[in-house]
Amino acid sequence: MEHLLARHQAELAAQQQQIEVSRPAAAELISECADLARGSDDPGAERLVGIEAIRGRIAELTSRLAREIMTFAPGDAHRTSDLAVAKTVDQPMLERGIRMRTIWLDSIRNGGPTLEYATWLQSLGGQARTVPTLPVRMIIMDRKCALLPVNTVDATAGAVVLHGQGTVAALCALFDTTWETGTPLGTSEPQDARGLTPQETELLRLLGQGLTDQAIAVRLGVSHRTAQRFAASLMEKLGARSRFEAGFKAAARGWLLPEQ
Repeated sequence: MEHLLARHQAELAAQQQQIEVSRPAAAELISECADLARGSDDPGAERLVGIEAIRGRIAELTSRLAREIMTFAPGDAHRTSDLAVAKTVDQPMLERGIRMRTIWLDSIRNGGPTLEYATWLQSLGGQARTVPTLPVRMIIMDRKCALLPVNTVDATAGAVVLHGQGTVAALCALFDTTWETGTPLGTSEPQDARGLTPQETELLRLLGQGLTDQAIAVRLGVSHRTAQRFAASLMEKLGARSRFEAGFKAAARGWLLPEQ
């Protein structure tokens, strides 16, 4: 059993390292999308302005899907009206046998409309997993094109549809790696050898980077107060009375992984 646990932990560490290596590439792609929004011409991309244009293009692209759709869905408090619109697009796809995989944040497990929607998707055959953080909102269709927002703060402002083979292949690799590390919805979050969940491990990493509670809340898709509560719980596990002491004890225990 110890051997199996050690091997599993090593596999998870390797997958986490792959995600860390992918983060700079994702950030560069997002930056390129922002450049396109400012008017740069690119034959491998098309620009969409406004939520209606985005919804219309998504409906058009999904109606032509042949095999699968893969989605990064960051954020927790998705609006009920947006989820209702998404249902009218998603249900026909699932009924046609399209494979649908969605990665959400761990924070949706706390309940609410987003969890209800994700559970509804699974009841129709969709697959859902959760991870602590996601780099950007993203939809990949048939591994041929990808839709990303041009503004990571306001995804409704505009979007870019990318068709370049190399760019889409890189985004597919990022999705596949993240999917492998995700926890299937409907199962409890696993704990590693330290007794930490993936969300707590990510929180520890963000605290180690010196991020504020507000910045951590945005990354985890939770409220400011919830982020403070998570940090306090982690400090309690470490037996620390301050964040400085928590960082010291985490480092002493080998809990802080080096930056990739």
